[in-house]
Amino acid sequence: MMKERLIQQFQELFKGEGEIRSYFAPGRVNLIGEHTDYNGGHVFPCALTLGTYGIVRNREDRKLRFYSANFEKLGVIETSLDELVPDPKANWTNYPKGVMWAFEKRGYKLTHGLDILIYGNIPNGSGLSSSASLEVLTGVILKDTFGFDVSMVDIALIGQDSENNFNGCNCGIMDQFASAMGKKDHAIFLDTNTLHYEYAPVILKDAKIVITNSKVKHSLVDSAYNDRRTECETALKELQTVTDIKSLGELTEEEYEAHKDAIKDAVRQKRAKHAVYENQRAVRAVEALKNQDVELFGRLMNASHESLRYDYEVSCEEIDILVDLAQAMPGVIGSRITGGGFGGCTVSIVKNDAVDQFISEIGKTYQEKVGHEAEFYVVDIGDGAGII
Repeated sequence: MMKERLIQQFQELFKGEGEIRSYFAPGRVNLIGEHTDYNGGHVFPCALTLGTYGIVRNREDRKLRFYSANFEKLGVIETSLDELVPDPKANWTNYPKGVMWAFEKRGYKLTHGLDILIYGNIPNGSGLSSSASLEVLTGVILKDTFGFDVSMVDIALIGQDSENNFNGCNCGIMDQFASAMGKKDHAIFLDTNTLHYEYAPVILKDAKIVITNSKVKHSLVDSAYNDRRTECETALKELQTVTDIKSLGELTEEEYEAHKDAIKDAVRQKRAKHAVYENQRAVRAVEALKNQDVELFGRLMNASHESLRYDYEVSCEEIDILVDLAQAMPGVIGSRITGGGFGGCTVSIVKNDAVDQFISEIGKTYQEKVGHEAEFYVVDIGDGAGII
């Protein structure tokens, strides 16, 4: 029904004739392995059935006309293939424009313009990767429209390049990779150093994944995200004076402890410690899931949040309230912040018979403590991006 409704909206908005095509790219939630992706470590995300829809028709000129059903007040934003430069006034269209720019930079020529209607059911600013979803969606649209010979991994890398070098957020590869490469009922165990990956079935038996949106919006471009990356890069250079490594993800906890004094700043020591320990938690968590030890997986999630809160310092008061409430509640196997941080969402594994109580009690207490509502999504794990 969603596709038909959006096609109708497209026809009313853009009028005209020609074949209309439909696409979808999912958002993602990372179960564990946070801020390890740009440190050469492992991540364990899964694609969601929430995501971004694109309805597209070719044009005969070089114009690009964008419309977002999420930002109706902005109306149609018009530009052209000759104006692929970042522009604050271009608002959300900087994300698809960035992907087009990154394709052209690689020699893939866009020979005609497009009319594009976008609709996303990922809450904006929630940390579930609406931007990466939009980037991957654009990559799939361009691959299909122009017949480009690019793989889904290529599309993820192009999306990352556009976010790094067009939109100015120094993100790792995880978000785009999860959106492009997702598989229903599986999470992706990805080594971000080599892009080697395997699918691991997420069998939670009598439990569900519940995402809680703090409704505290964040912007990674404007946040301390880039600062954290710089701190880790500096710590790595300091460690490289005493050990032969190319990334923090190569270290075990024991190796980190043996060499940490090479890092000359206490804050950078904490940042590097998180990167190393979180990577090892991700490795152990996947093993736990393979062994169907969901309880161990939950304990590792809890430890992950503690590290993100105190060592990496990317949590915030509202998120900590949600996690503390969740971890104290019977039937909750594990809970942690997910995504870049500074707001956004938590991810919890909750026993089926506790889900309703989880939503009602945490919702009530959170509103009393913070003064606004949280949103809850009981999510399913879906496939990666494609034509619909």
